[in-house]
Amino acid sequence: MERQRLGVFGRSRNPIFLGMTATLLGLFLTAPNALTLLIAGLGITLIQIQVRLEEERLSHLHCAAYEAYRLRVRRWL
Repeated sequence: MERQRLGVFGRSRNPIFLGMTATLLGLFLTAPNALTLLIAGLGITLIQIQVRLEEERLSHLHCAAYEAYRLRVRRWL
């Protein structure tokens, strides 16, 4: 019931970043070359850093409520 109420955020804590990651991988698969590999690798690395920074901030800001959400919903899928 709770997952339905949260929509996509009930399935993934980071659906926007998940979409961005899928787009970067799709770019590389569409045009597999050194440049797109570099762009995808750099983009995915930066997304990973951003997600961890945001999770740390949300944990400090919302304490137990965010911890409960974090335990209930996976980071990606």
